[in-house]
Amino acid sequence: MDYRKTAQEILDKVGGGKNIVSAAHCATRLRLVIADNSKADKAAIENVEGVKGVFEASGQLQIILGTGTVNKVFDEFISIAGITASSKAEAKEAAAQKQNVFMRAIKLLGDIFVPIIPAIVASGFLMGIMNSLDFMINNGFINMDTSSSIYVFANLFSNTAYTFLQILIAFSAAKAFGANPYLGAVIGMIMINPALQNAYDVATNGVQQTQSVFFGLYDIDMVGYQGHVIPVVIAVWLLSVIEKKLHKIVPEVLDLFVTPLVSVFVTGYLTLAIIGPVFVWAENAILGAIQWLLTLPLGIGSLIMGALYAPTVVTGIHQMYTAIDIGQIAQYGVTYWLPLASAANVAQGAAALAVALKSKDKKVKSLALPSSLSAFMGITEPAIFGVNLRFFKPFIAGCIGGGCGALYASIVHLGAKGTGVTGIFGILLCLEQPVQYLIEMIIAVGVAFVISFLIYRDAKPETAAGKAAEPADDAGTAGTGDETPETALAEEELKSPVNGKVIPLTEVADETFASEMLGTTVAVEPEDGKIVAPCDAEVLNVFDTGHAVCLTTQSGGELLIHVGIDTVKLEGKGFTKKVADGAKVHAGDVLIEADLDTIRNAGYPATTMVILTNADQYSEVTKAEPGPAGTDQTIMKLKK
Repeated sequence: MDYRKTAQEILDKVGGGKNIVSAAHCATRLRLVIADNSKADKAAIENVEGVKGVFEASGQLQIILGTGTVNKVFDEFISIAGITASSKAEAKEAAAQKQNVFMRAIKLLGDIFVPIIPAIVASGFLMGIMNSLDFMINNGFINMDTSSSIYVFANLFSNTAYTFLQILIAFSAAKAFGANPYLGAVIGMIMINPALQNAYDVATNGVQQTQSVFFGLYDIDMVGYQGHVIPVVIAVWLLSVIEKKLHKIVPEVLDLFVTPLVSVFVTGYLTLAIIGPVFVWAENAILGAIQWLLTLPLGIGSLIMGALYAPTVVTGIHQMYTAIDIGQIAQYGVTYWLPLASAANVAQGAAALAVALKSKDKKVKSLALPSSLSAFMGITEPAIFGVNLRFFKPFIAGCIGGGCGALYASIVHLGAKGTGVTGIFGILLCLEQPVQYLIEMIIAVGVAFVISFLIYRDAKPETAAGKAAEPADDAGTAGTGDETPETALAEEELKSPVNGKVIPLTEVADETFASEMLGTTVAVEPEDGKIVAPCDAEVLNVFDTGHAVCLTTQSGGELLIHVGIDTVKLEGKGFTKKVADGAKVHAGDVLIEADLDTIRNAGYPATTMVILTNADQYSEVTKAEPGPAGTDQTIMKLKK
């Protein structure tokens, strides 16, 4: 591969050096911040030799080149462009500044709500199960002792996250705004303090108490903010502004007690007196508008939103939808938005599945099939970015299927008891209407699959043949270390690089790894931080940040071991390199030591990926099934 030629073609197709704000790379991707996105031809970039995929995320144009290639292309890229390499932090900051105010607000909502999704998913699932049990008990379908500790405790646990949701939101929002998260939690506690009347009681008992504020200027209702989201976020933003200001002006000797005291008191007073009442009204107006749209006659509103849901994923607007779910659950007892999202997600999966079954291109098939399965589980990015948008017609088919499924959901008033999970497992949140949920899925999948299958066509034979010829040329010259094909092993076994358990790729929280865009992938959830060589090999490259290492095996396999997801952003914190480039290692030799607590406390999954980036050079590659894995257990078998 001519790395300089690839770099030059990428540079030309992103609009030249003057269009580059910053450039950085991680273990697999070239990460560019572009000044004018209209000058970047993503379709043309995908056809550049060595490029495995292109997508935009968090204000960056990410060009997937793979291990062992990205660093060489990057060196040529910055040389040709006449720019200096940016650190990961600088690139991230440049990307954030480039986004418009609206997209930054959407990202902020994602930063607030994504961390608390596990808590509300757990409660949502349990609430759905308990409601279903109550229905079956009350109607005589089953006989169960409702006084048993298991039933009583499960009932107690089921609504805990929603009962104290404002505290979770406030804590997470404080971290997102840069405030003290514990002070943020206090603001959340103030807003649902038992001294205030529970908001859910007002509908039946009316407002029980009022309080004059600002020296008798006007009265407010002494009602809590159970079920509300926007007032909490705004209140914590105000807290962050006050706290940061006080840190600058209060003498250090007084800062410890003056800043927390004043920040909490002023924020709390303004929240109950102004912010709460104003933004409760605003939030109710927004939810009312959404509900009006979803209840338009004949399900027209849901049809439109179901069709437009996938495009909002492309733009990143979907980050705000958790707030809509939570608000609807608080106001109506269920969310009508989640079934709509489920229909849209599985429809994109069905459209990608049609591509996988109809395409004659092995590369397209290998990408489309796992991407479709991921979408059926609710993770749509691999299907949308890797397959459907790339060919466009399947994307439109998925949008039509999502709209049809959402239309049916609206007609039958399908609602979910919780949020956070869509796709196949979303049925656990709709256990009071399981048949309707299944029908919605069938409609969305059926419509999207049929339309996609009918309209999808592979590239013209001559074009496809031209592209197919390129890997064949590479295969003849692909690096196999210092070995020749005659001395390379015909078969090889790769052990797990870390003790833990192999997990399904659908559970990997990164679309590039989950869709195996970089190559055949096995994901291991580690139990310790000792990363060892999975076989005898040569170290091709250990990344400066220590989060990834590239190896060349004795059979010619090109391996990437990537510790954690997005851990490049840690800038090496928590990682210790134990080998150097060019080192010869034996199976079991320690390559990297990772501090799993540091990784997880920073908010990053520690899932470790073993990726065979040149799987096309093997006649057979077998992966281990999900389950326990030790460093003495085989997770991948290679056969020439």
